[in-house]
Amino acid sequence: MNSGFFILIILVLFLVWLFLVRPQRRRHQAHEAMVDELRVGDEVLTAGGFFATVRSVTEDEVVVELSPGNEARLAKRAVAAVLPPEDAVEPEAVPEPTEEARR
Repeated sequence: MNSGFFILIILVLFLVWLFLVRPQRRRHQAHEAMVDELRVGDEVLTAGGFFATVRSVTEDEVVVELSPGNEARLAKRAVAAVLPPEDAVEPEAVPEPTEEARR
């Protein structure tokens, strides 16, 4: 009975690691890589929900422009996402109306 209980505890700990710790570590590594790749001119989304343009990058901080002439200093960890350039986003294609819809 003791060995069965021990194996069950080990199995539960492995499942916790597999489903909770490992994905969190991957997200953290992906965020660190994204922050390390920040460049001047990148459009970012901050953790506070502001859309901004990166103006300068230092070791731990980023200066972003929230609106023309309005800059803010942020910790790098406050950058939630780097947005793709607007010219890289293709507009959605509008489907052609069918023959029945035209009537």
